Amino acid sequence: MLSISRRSFIGAAGASAVCAAAPALARAPMVKAPAPYFYRAPFGDAEITIVSDGTLPLGDPNASFLGLSKEEIAKQLTDNFLPTSNAVLEQNILVLNTGDKLVLFDTGMGYSKAFGPTTGKLMATLKQAGIDPKDIDAVVMSHAHIDHCSGCMTQDGQRNFPNAQYYISQADFDYWTKEDGLSTPLKEFYVMARANLLPNRDRTVFFKDGQEFLPGVTAMAAPGHTVGHTIFMITSGKESMAYIGDLTHHPVLLMKKPLTEFAYDTDPKQSAQPRLRYLTMFADTRVPILAYHFAWPGLGHVVREGDGFRYLPAPMNMGG
Repeated sequence: MLSISRRSFIGAAGASAVCAAAPALARAPMVKAPAPYFYRAPFGDAEITIVSDGTLPLGDPNASFLGLSKEEIAKQLTDNFLPTSNAVLEQNILVLNTGDKLVLFDTGMGYSKAFGPTTGKLMATLKQAGIDPKDIDAVVMSHAHIDHCSGCMTQDGQRNFPNAQYYISQADFDYWTKEDGLSTPLKEFYVMARANLLPNRDRTVFFKDGQEFLPGVTAMAAPGHTVGHTIFMITSGKESMAYIGDLTHHPVLLMKKPLTEFAYDTDPKQSAQPRLRYLTMFADTRVPILAYHFAWPGLGHVVREGDGFRYLPAPMNMGG
């Protein structure tokens, strides 16, 4: 049996106290550089990689989310530990590798700084993820807003994805490339759409609602946010996932009360109807979603809560 005297115990305790009070020697400088901005996981028989075009600050949420009082917006945000002065959105860009095709969903802000300097990171995050833009076979766009189509071309008119075919609804292509849009308050949206879509007109395929236009990728019309806004059901093996584009921009403000209107909708009242219909479907069928503007990487589930819905982020699969 081990025997420790009172004197030796007190001596050992004193030595420990001295050691505890001594300054730490294993100091390391703070890294400060951010972690790589991509997430990769298996998806059925395919593989998904989610990169980012960077955060997009909308500013005062009261200016963008309409029909709610300032007090209600503040309460919803505060209850969910979100800032009340600036609604900051993500730009989660999906790359689907089917084994036969490499498909990119939406392209971010490109070289436009209409929403500040934190956007335009797509090409850098693709590089971090080890994806060569020349290997992209298809660029699928949910709609032609500035933060979804502006990464197709460089500022000097070169294609970022030189070997890709482009997919979008014809309604959105036609609407956002028209010249008379250049005299509207959303002039920059039209300028960027024209600069990115028109040079690729001969490479563009217009999908239709309900069409499986690429293997495992089916278009689902969700008009209102734009005239041709579309979300996509993606299936591989036994797994399915909905890429919801701009069906809802915010994980709280357009979920808790889904009929809330959004300032950038072409038709806010129309936009609320597919939002309500599809969120109901995702909640009832338990189909996971990938939300373009939710906190990175934007993967999760929708559940019913009261008269609305709640977004539950999915755990990240870091085991490969």
